[in-house]
Amino acid sequence: MPESNPPASLRPGQPFIAADVGGTYARLGLVQMGEDGKVAVLEYRRYACAAHPSLAAILRAFADAVPVDVDSVRADHAVVAIAGRLEGDTLINSNLPWPVSLSQTRREADIAHLGLLNDFEAVACAMPHIDPVAMTRVCGPDRPSAGPALVLGPGTGFGASLCLPSTFQPGSPPRVLASEAGHASLAAGNERELDLVRQLLKRWSHVDNERVLSGPGLINTYRALCEIDGRVPELDSPVMITAAASERTDEHAVEAVTMFCALLGSLAGDLAVTFGADSIYLAGGIPAQIGDLLLESEFATRFLNKGVLGEVLAKVPVWLVDHGQLGLVGAAAWYFERQAEY
Repeated sequence: MPESNPPASLRPGQPFIAADVGGTYARLGLVQMGEDGKVAVLEYRRYACAAHPSLAAILRAFADAVPVDVDSVRADHAVVAIAGRLEGDTLINSNLPWPVSLSQTRREADIAHLGLLNDFEAVACAMPHIDPVAMTRVCGPDRPSAGPALVLGPGTGFGASLCLPSTFQPGSPPRVLASEAGHASLAAGNERELDLVRQLLKRWSHVDNERVLSGPGLINTYRALCEIDGRVPELDSPVMITAAASERTDEHAVEAVTMFCALLGSLAGDLAVTFGADSIYLAGGIPAQIGDLLLESEFATRFLNKGVLGEVLAKVPVWLVDHGQLGLVGAAAWYFERQAEY
């Protein structure tokens, strides 16, 4: 996503607004870049997107809430990592509760310099800033990676991006390739998953990865499995489904989460061989909710089930990352680094 105008005159140590906006929540912080290139989050707030009439309203609510002593600089610069794809002045997204116009947001929020990028492009930009303590190894070798890193995030939608290390200018920021892999067709791996796809095709002509590998997708899977087996669904939210799966109180919730993990492993393997990824990071809200179940699941088996390329994928580490403020930190790093281009 291009930004509206260059982040001119932003200096190290100067506070600015960074935001990570998904379909459910907007996470905003007042941040500053240190001389060492590290992002410091000075203030942090989380807002329910549906409780506000627009993105601009959320930016203004946050700007009004930060300390007065930084009031003179906070409204000059802001960067927003947001789910979707920018076409001209309009954001294309099916999960946000309101439309987004770049120029209108800048005007209504009264921000002179506004940057906009894909939310999982921002998460990829945050990878160099991740504390290893915040990661859990899912499968593969326990080693650092210097090659292409694939970042996947099932949440309200399905985010995906590829982080490419700089090979032309050592020390320069990595290049990030944003992706819409969530809208590619879902690939079933066994008979039960084929039954799921057939059931979902009764509702939608195109069953993509996001229809299953997301919070709403977890509900779709649970309901479809109940319908296939002639049972009335009793759960109606991702939190209820994951809780029932963890407590083993609903067999279809258990199967839905189990299938989610297997399909996520299969897709992660597909994207790894497609892009030649050297490491994979699982972020997003859902993996964090089902961490223990994910580690116990067939994720690793399905990840490696790529024929002759299984041996290659066995050398690729997969990490579970606590999403937290990743998007916000990555957006801040991306925005500050963009100054070098102007």
